[in-house]
Amino acid sequence: MDIRGFEVVSAFEGQGINLPKRKTSESAGYDIECAEAVVVGPKETVLIPTGLKAFMHYDEYLAIHVRSSMAIKRGLMLTNSTGIIDSDYYNNEDNEGHIMIAVYNITDASVALEKGERVAQGIFSKYLLTNDDDACGIRTGGIGSTGSK
Repeated sequence: MDIRGFEVVSAFEGQGINLPKRKTSESAGYDIECAEAVVVGPKETVLIPTGLKAFMHYDEYLAIHVRSSMAIKRGLMLTNSTGIIDSDYYNNEDNEGHIMIAVYNITDASVALEKGERVAQGIFSKYLLTNDDDACGIRTGGIGSTGSK
């Protein structure tokens, strides 16, 4: 049985979405591409569609980090510093678990990203629970569905 990996969300099937790959045998992250061309205006935040969803074991998450070349050469940073994709985000009823990359352009010029351009990397990680953890909620939606408080 598959334990972790990536799939294309149904809205992007047949649109040439590449599943993330590591570029070297010692790379931690799987490179994630833009599913379509996007322009990020100066001082603007944009959600970049990836066309992907990720599945993993219940005690794992996918950490999303901006590629260093995006930050250093293009002036883009993740709006939320690190994106956290929980295992129960996969196939949620709102957006099928579609991974969206929230970037902020710190420059005074627009940044154009092409479809297929590698913008982020995903790293699968385990997490630990406290002795008194009693979480029992069930995810019913997509981004922000676990509440704002």
